[in-house]
Amino acid sequence: MTASETTTAHRPFVLEFHEGDRTMAELLGGKGAGLAEMTRLGLPVPPGFIITTDACRAFLAAGGDPEGLWDQVDAALADLEQRSGLTLGDPERPLLVSVRSGAKFSMPGMMETVLNIGLNDDVVAALAERGEAHFAWDSYRRLGQMYGRTVLGVEGSRFDDLLTRARADAGVATDAELDVAHLQRLANDFRAMIVEETGQELPQDARVQLREAVRAVFRSWNGERARLYRAHEGIPDDLGTAVNVVQMVFGNRGERSGSGVCFTRNPVTGEAGAFGDYLPDAQGEDVVSGVRSPMDLSELHRRDPEIHAELSRHLEALERHYRDLCDVEFTVERGRLWILQTRLGKRSPAAAFRIAAELTDEGVIDLDEALTRVNGHQLTTLLHPSFGVGEAAPLATGLAASPGAAVGQLVFDAATAMEWAALGRDVVLARPETSPDDFGGMLAAKAIITSRGGLTSHAAVVARGLGKTAVTGVESMAVDPAARVATFNGDHVLGEGAVVSVDGGSGELFEGSREIQASVVATAIEQASTPDSSDSSDMLSRTNDATARAVLRLLEHADKNRTMGVRANAETPEEARAARRYGADGIGLCRTEHMLMGPRRQLVERVVTDEDAAGALAEIEATALDEFTTLLTVMEGLPVVVRLLDPPLHEFLPNLVDLSVEAAVAAAMGEDADPVAEKRLAAVRRLHEANPMLGLRGVRLLLVHPEVAEVQVRALAEAVARLAEQGRDVRPEVMLPLVAEVAELTKARERLETVIAGVAAKHGRDVEIPVGVMIELPRAALTAGDLAAHADFFSFGTNDLTQTTWGISRDDAEASFLALYREQGIVASDPFETLDEVGVGALVREAVEQGRRTRPDLELGVCGEHAGDPTSIGFFARVGIDYLSCSPPRVPVARLEAGRQAVLTAGSHATSDTR
Repeated sequence: MTASETTTAHRPFVLEFHEGDRTMAELLGGKGAGLAEMTRLGLPVPPGFIITTDACRAFLAAGGDPEGLWDQVDAALADLEQRSGLTLGDPERPLLVSVRSGAKFSMPGMMETVLNIGLNDDVVAALAERGEAHFAWDSYRRLGQMYGRTVLGVEGSRFDDLLTRARADAGVATDAELDVAHLQRLANDFRAMIVEETGQELPQDARVQLREAVRAVFRSWNGERARLYRAHEGIPDDLGTAVNVVQMVFGNRGERSGSGVCFTRNPVTGEAGAFGDYLPDAQGEDVVSGVRSPMDLSELHRRDPEIHAELSRHLEALERHYRDLCDVEFTVERGRLWILQTRLGKRSPAAAFRIAAELTDEGVIDLDEALTRVNGHQLTTLLHPSFGVGEAAPLATGLAASPGAAVGQLVFDAATAMEWAALGRDVVLARPETSPDDFGGMLAAKAIITSRGGLTSHAAVVARGLGKTAVTGVESMAVDPAARVATFNGDHVLGEGAVVSVDGGSGELFEGSREIQASVVATAIEQASTPDSSDSSDMLSRTNDATARAVLRLLEHADKNRTMGVRANAETPEEARAARRYGADGIGLCRTEHMLMGPRRQLVERVVTDEDAAGALAEIEATALDEFTTLLTVMEGLPVVVRLLDPPLHEFLPNLVDLSVEAAVAAAMGEDADPVAEKRLAAVRRLHEANPMLGLRGVRLLLVHPEVAEVQVRALAEAVARLAEQGRDVRPEVMLPLVAEVAELTKARERLETVIAGVAAKHGRDVEIPVGVMIELPRAALTAGDLAAHADFFSFGTNDLTQTTWGISRDDAEASFLALYREQGIVASDPFETLDEVGVGALVREAVEQGRRTRPDLELGVCGEHAGDPTSIGFFARVGIDYLSCSPPRVPVARLEAGRQAVLTAGSHATSDTR
């Protein structure tokens, strides 16, 4: 049985709108499910039918049409013709249809659309004879352009060039101003160019147009930009797209006609009230493509208050029904309103938090559901800095399309943006308007600016989804990608590489680099989390910023629900204070090597080379005592996990090559040998390692040179005893790094406990310091049951565990081949940014299960950078991790995501599609 036979045995390939429902997004795609649901609700939706995702998957699997597809399409088309009283390809009563993609998850602009299917020479001539020549030729040139690019593969810029030339010849600024003669000439030029480029004609048979358009939409699922978008958004590759075949309604039909895109709330700020763009005498593609700068919805209210009122009623109904921000496309044709699409609207991170909180206030959703509608990635964006107040006048101002602040060098095409970003340069992508082909460059850029387009243009919608800073509709900026320059106010020219600053919150552009300051949200979180501050409810009342209030409220709810603690990686008093300001529950990783770096690194060298080892050890102990005392005091009442010396030994030794060169130069110049230098060179040669990352480091160094660990632990125990005598509540823990064998743990623990006992006896009081193991080697994970018998806790060092599992160095791999691997689809994401659940995650799960079997009360933490990654936190919650430890600025993100995961685990809340 073939794939198509298997599928059709269960479900048809084609469904009418009323046959679907909102639970069928996987089969109908998000767009189709929305059309079906709006039809069921009684909204004015043009009739049509949906070719399901099953058909797409069967088409892609077979490399061609699945059996029975076109019979079903013909039957659905016949029904549509009967209901509409129109016929596809009939000049007298022509039915025109749109063919649009629609996957389960929103992928704006990443796949294909063809409008005005059904036009041919005869239909256009008949429409012209009936007095609609402008409409007919405008629609015909659009069909040629979209069909030629989408179906026949003609480069889109070829059509753009002809269109630009036509506007110049006619002396007009926009496509809508072209007269009938120029439109007719343009349509014919498009068709001639298609033949020149492909050897094929624009089909005159309307059914051929329909079939080829459907096939093109199927193929676009595997197009480069669609694959890149799915990889970035984590959308599975095997879902396929539905195809929506819908009777055309025309916003380009003259008086009382137009098209618009709107939202039930402001998708940038989250402010309540309808928000969007409207273009009179235009098709919907004009609004989102940015070829014309649209008007605010208030213009529709001025032009046609009845239509505006009807639209407002429908927007209210949709938001009530979906209980969330809705993105709606509509067309007005000769005074009649049609709703063409609805979906949960993409929103900026600021809007996501504000909308979730305000829907709670309105009684639409509860706090649990509100928490599931935001995520740590969005909060990360809100914690980013912004521009400080300055006196410099903006170079230009556009529409504040996606908030944030960014500084970078101007580039004018996606390829350059990706190339420069790969070299570590911050770039700002400037375009007349963006298209789906620019997605890779938008992904690479720090900010996007466009000279055309509104707040619902492609650039605005995609930037908000990516969390990128964006300013659109900068009308005083003329972008010339060919010349690689942007001209402002007609005479001020900036070339490629010029530095600009982009403020997505105000819509302002500045020449040069501006100073950036902390975000209002970050400041509010710090103030609310400071130990001596008032409670968060009081902080809510004192915070004027609506987004900050929403974040604090949802963060408070996350803290009430989370089962995982959130600690910080911190070594210095400044970092520890920052950790407390961000609401950390303690320190999960204090790296002791920080106190032995810089000029102090020679202390370790003196110990291992036996050059005044006793004096060096005394200095190490004195330094450690001071720093531990301060750190424990700052973190009073909270746990502090101290990891003993971990870096490879070579980081504390002079360079062998440098020492060898010095000795060779001295010998060549006939200088007397320096006994100290010779002894030093001999010691470094003896200790030199070919692969120091896998050599004498961690617990191995502490066993070979136990005196280093002993003085560190003695200093810690001494600090604990002294602070306890002062009545302070301090809670230190010691962690042994790079343990691979249980005997290493038992030997090291025995030494450490002897030292602690000595300090306790000296002070005549108990000194309790739990001893744990850092799980960062595959062998440790696979023998975790044995280690747990002798450890008080585990903490997973996922950075090194990733390196040792994959056999790659983070520093080298990210600079050499990981980017290429992601580009070629070998890996979906950087394993050092998001935990590799299949490999590294399997080791973590195994260690958790073994450890808990041996010791049910074993405390489990994660202290790699993955602990602050929102995607990875979901995995840690599922396997039963007790606490996360990340850099202080990421603590609020981990707090939010830990609470969110707890709510998701406890209930069945569905999150908004904010992809």
